[in-house]
Amino acid sequence: MYRLAVAVDTPQHAGLGDVLDYEAADAWAPGTLVRVPLGKRETLGVVWQADDDAPDASAADGSPVVLKAVIEALGSLPPLPPAWCALVSFTARYYQRALGEVALSVLPPELRKLDDAGLLKRLRKLDKALGLLPPPAPKRKRKSAAAEVAQAAEIATELAVEPHDTPTTAAEAPQRPPLTPEQDTVLASLTADFNAAQPACHLLHGVTGSGKTEVYLRAAEHALSIGRQALVLVPEINLTPQLEQRFAERFPGRKLVSLHSGLTAAQRLQNWLAAHLGHADLVLGTRLAIFCPLPRLGLIVVDEEHDPSYKQQDGARYSARDLAVYRGRLERAPVVLGSATPSLESWQHAQTGRYRLLTMAQRVGQGVLPAVRIIDMKTQPRPPRGQEPPALAPPLLAAVKERIERGEQSLLFLNRRGFAPVLHCTACDWKSGCPHCSAWRVFHKLDRTLRCHHCGFTERVPRACPDCGNQDIQPMGRGTERLEEQMAEALPGARVARIDADTTRLKGTLEQQLAAVHAGDVDVLIGTQMVTKGHDFRRVTLVAAVNPDSALFTADFRAPERLFATLMQAGGRAGRDAEAAARSEMWVQTSVPEHPLFAALRKHDFDAFAASQLTERDMAGLPPFSHLALLRCEAREAAVAEDFLKAARDLARSLLPAEQLTDVMFYAPVPPHVAKVAGFERRQMLVEGPTRPLLQRLLAVWTPALPALRSQHKGIVRWAIDVDPLSI
Repeated sequence: MYRLAVAVDTPQHAGLGDVLDYEAADAWAPGTLVRVPLGKRETLGVVWQADDDAPDASAADGSPVVLKAVIEALGSLPPLPPAWCALVSFTARYYQRALGEVALSVLPPELRKLDDAGLLKRLRKLDKALGLLPPPAPKRKRKSAAAEVAQAAEIATELAVEPHDTPTTAAEAPQRPPLTPEQDTVLASLTADFNAAQPACHLLHGVTGSGKTEVYLRAAEHALSIGRQALVLVPEINLTPQLEQRFAERFPGRKLVSLHSGLTAAQRLQNWLAAHLGHADLVLGTRLAIFCPLPRLGLIVVDEEHDPSYKQQDGARYSARDLAVYRGRLERAPVVLGSATPSLESWQHAQTGRYRLLTMAQRVGQGVLPAVRIIDMKTQPRPPRGQEPPALAPPLLAAVKERIERGEQSLLFLNRRGFAPVLHCTACDWKSGCPHCSAWRVFHKLDRTLRCHHCGFTERVPRACPDCGNQDIQPMGRGTERLEEQMAEALPGARVARIDADTTRLKGTLEQQLAAVHAGDVDVLIGTQMVTKGHDFRRVTLVAAVNPDSALFTADFRAPERLFATLMQAGGRAGRDAEAAARSEMWVQTSVPEHPLFAALRKHDFDAFAASQLTERDMAGLPPFSHLALLRCEAREAAVAEDFLKAARDLARSLLPAEQLTDVMFYAPVPPHVAKVAGFERRQMLVEGPTRPLLQRLLAVWTPALPALRSQHKGIVRWAIDVDPLSI
């Protein structure tokens, strides 16, 4: 019998180690999936590299511990590669999560339910779908452990190297657009890096419409030509179908799979297996795809690298963008981080030489960026007393009408869905607050409901004020649903459409709505942030930000960076057609036109905006010039949460050497923007360190000590550490 170290998803804060020991009749290689007993249940685990220095387990009296036996190994699947195990290990260590939790959470949920017989059926089904011969059925009598491991490694190598797709013939090869001089220069730098001993991480700073997607396609083409695989990450699911179509059209003879939460469990498992076995040449996906095992990985692309969606916000709070950089270094694959508005962290790395900066400052076809017009809302005519101001200032409304008359499209951006953020009573000042959260319930007129967008609590709109009985309940503020209604009234005969999370809930509706926009069946498109990035609307010549000020003045120091990126991305939807670029415009309605952000936006000057923001952050000691971790907790009572955080602060200080006490700053516990969600009070405490190694050393000894601290503070429901937090 052999002793195996197995990573399993143990209960959080159970005090168990990263791996558990089991005994098995065969010495299965690290990375092999096994089914093992855990308590009274059976679960999936991953054989892990054993720590040779770890002592043998023994009972309290010194007698050897009787190990539980592995139930079954999923031997029909090649082991997960060492690079995958190294990536998972780094993720767990850096983001302060259990190894088994990370390893199992990034595997397809369907895979965790299968035994070896069930997995073999899925593999045969996959081979049939790909036109491959089914794999030979496993023999009932196993070979020796050494022979079994050798055969598994041999099969994995064959599957990783053998191409299983039909090569593209000259007749099938799609027409490729000619490259601009900037694209040609960028690609020359990228392709040369494929042969480097240690490929670089490239920050591709290209303005909207400069042809970054074509660069991705050509770089992937080069990776495929040398027998490698390409991994392309996008921030959101709604960008995956259109990018998938672009890649499918360019590589008709290649196997392309996607990985995102919009797939069914069976689809996700099939695509994951195709990638792991080396059948898939191209993998497109959202942040979870960074953990997809790829035996021939040769290129990683992170599109819109600045997007906050790459940061997981529950469980293991990892950044897929940062892990992409680490994985590229680990597997010696070039990494391309693309954006028109890079994150300030990536931009700083490019300025210091840590990343290689590649620039594309011109749009394809020599089209110009849209002219930016700032409307000072303080100078606009005021409506009669008791009436709400119009959604669009008169000059902007006239500009939209002009576009309609010319047969062109307009995009109105308002990052707030629903009809109105709140309902209120004009008699007693009642407002539609959520009874379970410190937030308002949003009024949705279409189904006459009040919905909390934090906990999901929904009720029908009351006929009268619940407090005083007044029937005159009025909406306050404006959401996309209300803006759509107002535009239909202000623009009679215009074809107005809305795209947000409410109108795209059903499968296929987003694709249908986008197709209508591309076909010219929409005159005015109203949408949230989901329509401001990545979309190539050729007929849009006017983009308007209806109310951006609400995103500017918050307690988060990243608010200006996020707003500038959003507005630049939104403005980039206008003038994508070179012929219409000269008459394309972006309008911004604001009450603070003197803000430096709008001055930089008017000139499309990201460099100046980034320089000013980095100067401010350097003076304030904020990232990227310092490193942060955020300890969050939830409790039934606010005082309990605050006491826990204060005790955690005292514990952390006691763990620091005396000479480092002044280097690490612990901020006072404070409530977040929404302090109460689903009945639980939330509090958070920020920890700031001057260097990443110093902060990591503290977290490594602090995190394991927190479970015992929690037991001393009854009423704490949950707590978590967020390393490199984006939302503060």
